[in-house]
Amino acid sequence: MLDELKTDRKVVGIKQLRKALSAGTAKKVFIAKDADPALTEPIVQQCHSIQVDVITVPTMKQLGDACEISVAAAVAAII
Repeated sequence: MLDELKTDRKVVGIKQLRKALSAGTAKKVFIAKDADPALTEPIVQQCHSIQVDVITVPTMKQLGDACEISVAAAVAAII
């Protein structure tokens, strides 16, 4: 599943993800399990309300690696 983040168009980070959700362009959302729930929980709720799939990734490091960035990532989305 994380392979999609390497090949498909994506956004990474809370701000960019919020924009994609508001614009209706996010198709699938990835959230790191070890990310701060105060940041991720509102995203999860918004995804459920607009019926966007949410996939949990074990760590922020794994999500960052899957997005091919040099830092950890709390959230990302396929757009």
